[in-house]
Amino acid sequence: MKLPNQFYRPLAIGAPSPYRELPVKVERMIHFVPPHVEKMRAKVPDIAKQVDVVLGNLEDAIPADAKEAARAGFIDMAKSTDFGSTGLWTRMNALNSPWALDDMIEIVGAVGDKLDVVMLPKVEGPWDIAYLDQLLAQLEARNSVQKPILIHAILETAEGVKNVDAIAAASPRMHGISLGPADLAASRAMKTTRVGGGHPEYKVIADADPGAGLRASFQQDLWHYTIAKMVDACASAGIKAFYGPFGDFSDAPACEAQFRNAFLLGCAGAWSLHPTQIDIAKRVFSPDPKEVAFAKRVLDAMPDGTGAVMIDGRMQDDATWKQCKVVVDLAKQVAAKDADFAKIYGL
Repeated sequence: MKLPNQFYRPLAIGAPSPYRELPVKVERMIHFVPPHVEKMRAKVPDIAKQVDVVLGNLEDAIPADAKEAARAGFIDMAKSTDFGSTGLWTRMNALNSPWALDDMIEIVGAVGDKLDVVMLPKVEGPWDIAYLDQLLAQLEARNSVQKPILIHAILETAEGVKNVDAIAAASPRMHGISLGPADLAASRAMKTTRVGGGHPEYKVIADADPGAGLRASFQQDLWHYTIAKMVDACASAGIKAFYGPFGDFSDAPACEAQFRNAFLLGCAGAWSLHPTQIDIAKRVFSPDPKEVAFAKRVLDAMPDGTGAVMIDGRMQDDATWKQCKVVVDLAKQVAAKDADFAKIYGL
């Protein structure tokens, strides 16, 4: 076990010191781009103005014979685009693949100072984080990278879910964790072919009532347990939890419902795989203006966060003050990033 006084030391001579506090950024959507497709790369300068994070995808959904083209396309995209305050991420290939090592060597060597986060797929335990942590430090040192590149894990195996607490606390490079529902479903032998979202057969049914006719049934959330467990692991480690992909681009209401469930449970954002999902994520992962207005009233009425007050017939005390501070702090971050929401919130 690494001793506490070693935790924040660089893992290679000449590598930048790890962050002690993660940079404060709004990351409501992580927008995926297939960088081997030139037509999609050409859209990135405009997309970067609309989203919080642009991610160049090198892993799933990239054909085996296009892996090297995707890597080269990402490097070209990173070099040629001014991302401003928008984050630049890549999802590397899995550590057991033949492409993973070259992904990091080539990308960090070419654009290490522009790269904010590496998304690592199929993380099963802290050992996966430790390997990438050491490798990034070596590459940062070799290429004189000035700021540490963070790691974002994808939770998509049963082993990973079992070890999520250790994964979240494995390194000061940890940025957050995303739910990967499709691979996780396969790993668990779940009987669904959907990418995220619910399933009509995962439900509870009302008690039998003779003569009442058809019994009511209610669809449940397949992912509630896993998201809640991931959120707890991330919150306790001081990192962020994210919902992953929602694969049915034609069902915007279902996508919004799933994103909203994740938001209410504590997730900071979600993946957007299609342009139609950008506005959904932006709307869902920005606090509701009515909630913000009410939260501001509570904070104004309890400046030091102690005691209790009555507002609109409801008691507010130090516990609700903490809840309201979460909402207002997030609203301030969103307002600093998004002028439209700054006007809506009055911030």
